[in-house]
Parts: sequence; C-alpha cells; structure tokens
Amino acid sequence: MDAASSSTICKSPAWLGILGGGQLGRMFIHEAQSLGFKVCVLDPDPLSPGGSVAEKHLCADYLDAAALSEMASLCSAISTEFENVPAQALDFFKTRGIFVAPDSSCVSIAQDRIKEKAFLAQCAPISGVGPVPYGVINSEADLALLANNLFPGILKTVRLGYDGKGQITVQSRDQLAAAWNDLGQVPCVLEKRMALAFEVSAIVARGHDGDVRSFPPAENIHRQGILHTSTVPSPSLQRHPVLLERIQKATSAIAQEMNYVGVLCVEYFVLTDGSIVANEVAPRPHNSGHYTMDACVTSQFQQQVRAMARLPLGDTRLLSPVAMLNILGDAWFVQDGKQQTTASEPAWERVLSHPDAKLHLYGKASPLPGRKMGHVNCLGQSLDEARQNCTAVAGDLGIAP
Repeated sequence: MDAASSSTICKSPAWLGILGGGQLGRMFIHEAQSLGFKVCVLDPDPLSPGGSVAEKHLCADYLDAAALSEMASLCSAISTEFENVPAQALDFFKTRGIFVAPDSSCVSIAQDRIKEKAFLAQCAPISGVGPVPYGVINSEADLALLANNLFPGILKTVRLGYDGKGQITVQSRDQLAAAWNDLGQVPCVLEKRMALAFEVSAIVARGHDGDVRSFPPAENIHRQGILHTSTVPSPSLQRHPVLLERIQKATSAIAQEMNYVGVLCVEYFVLTDGSIVANEVAPRPHNSGHYTMDACVTSQFQQQVRAMARLPLGDTRLLSPVAMLNILGDAWFVQDGKQQTTASEPAWERVLSHPDAKLHLYGKASPLPGRKMGHVNCLGQSLDEARQNCTAVAGDLGIAP
C-alpha cells in the first residue's frame, strides 16, 4: 500500500471492518457508530455480542474466502478484536489495498510468546524495559537446558494462552516435565517468578502519522489469572512518579518500534527492588482500559476507530478517579451471598443505585463461571471514594472485594 492510500481519511458513512465479535468488538462498534460509521463483523459465532449490534455480521471462519471477499468489497479499513486472528486474514485485506490497523506483523508478535519476548528484549535498549527472564522449550531435550535461576517459574504455552489458561506454576526442575506433559508437550516458555510489588498496564494509541497518545496506566489486581479490578490513577505509581514516567515512555517506544497503528497495551510488573519488567503485549484495546469509557475524554475504543480511520487521535486526559470492576459469570450464581446451581440475573438495580457506578454489560447469551460478562466503572471525587464505590458495588453483586 502506498503512503497516499494509508493516509486517506475514512469519512462517515464509510464501512469499517472488525475481525472478532466479542465484547471488545461490541464496544468498538458502538464507538464507530457514534462517529457515523457502519461496521461489518466477521465472527464464526452466530450469537457473538458484536454481531448483534453491527450493521452486518458475516458468520464464517476467519479464513473463509467468500466472507473475506465480501468484507473487502464493503470496508475502507480493517482492525482486529483479538490477537489470535489468523495473520493471513489481515494480509488478505492489505494485499487488496485496504488499510489494516494494526498490521499483521504487529499482531504476530503478540500471538507467539517467544517472538513477543524476543521483541521486548530487542526494544530494551530503547524502551529501557526488558522482558521477564525466560527460557524456551520446543522439545523434551530443552527441559534439561533451562537455567537453574528460572525456578520457581511459570510454564506458559507459546500460543493461545489467556486469562490464566495454558500456564502452570512449577516450583522446581523436578516438576517441569510433568507440567510440560500436562500442557500437551507443545512449545512453551518458562518465565522466572519475580518478587512482585504491583502490576500495571499502560495503553497508548498511535496514529498512522506517528502521533502517540498515552492513557494513564492502570494498577491491576488479578484473581485466578483473570483481571479483577483496575484502578486509575495507580496508587502505587502516584508514590513513584519516576516509575510512571518510565512506563509511559517505554510503552510509547515499543509502539514506535513496532510501527504500530491503533491501540496497544503493555502489561508491566514492578518488582520489590523498584525495577520494571514487561510481561505481555496486547495489540488491541484491553480489559484494563475499560475505565476510559467513562473516566477519560476519549475512550480506548474511540481511539481504535480514529486510528484505523486515519482521524486525529483524541485527548486521553483523565476526568475522574476510577476503579473498574470486572463482572464474571460467577455473579449469576450468587444470590444474597448464597451459592446456587442455576443462573439468575444479578440485581442490577443495586448497582445502578450508586450514582457514580457506570454499568456495561456485553450481551452474552449465557453466563459461565470465569466468563467476562460485563464491567462497572466506579467513579469518585477522589481515588479513595472511587475505590470505596467499587467495594460497595462488588458487595451488591456478591463479589468478594
């Protein structure tokens, strides 16, 4: 694609395409529609949350030739909801002169933990932040070659692991072979367990012209590998402004090195000795950035629309302290603090009785334990007030604070 076509602005009512119709796709679609665009979704799930609100839902495999051709005939620009979309699908559009953001070369880095960590290590001289110490396992022979200082560690599959899936903690080398067998003897990385002080994620949007806008980093708490809360501004980074500056500069540098266009999230571990390591890269809007929907001038999803349409990026200024609470399907199986076996709708009226609570539900057909069903952005005049509101909402939903 030449420079002229990559800089051509998409104007409403043009069509934008999104590969993936989960909750991230759904929230992207709402923002695209608010700017006057029409959206075509490609997703194999007939009940996809995004498909139900888009102007067109192509219910087909991501590599279905007819569906890709139909999407190409409609759309002026293409993006992806998640990193595990086949790179061939993105390349299909690019070879036809359609603007793709992010590029498949960026997405492929996040699809493969080995590539991801190698890229982060390559960026370290520029970003100032490298990856967690790690070793690579491609075959049984590699098990014996791993350095002793990687134990205890976390064994992770190279591909398709997310929300705590595809990973096992190993305390010693003696446990490694069994853990690798449990993961199906697929290629893996062993990450050294670090002395963690806190976790943060930083989100940036980068335009086709190289303009980068940084959102305030979120301090995250996970439960069983799934994000539980994100708090902004980060209480810990407020006490360490030098770390805040380093993290934001590192994220911008990583986006620049990738020649990235779109919304990019980098997760960081801040260690007890004050050092920082990069954990993962997500080439898309991120769960920890949902707070931007109510607490920032421009949401991460509108930035995604702006970047792919080659429109000016929006202001990322924080308007209010906020604590975002993830709502999992487990909340459908708790009633007045009691566990139940059949699902029943949570008492949303309790959530909405809090004037500073902004409820977002994803329109998923069936709740399941561990499945992301929605989130609540709890605002406040102060950070303490936002966190107190979050604790109160969690209690109303039967979620442990």
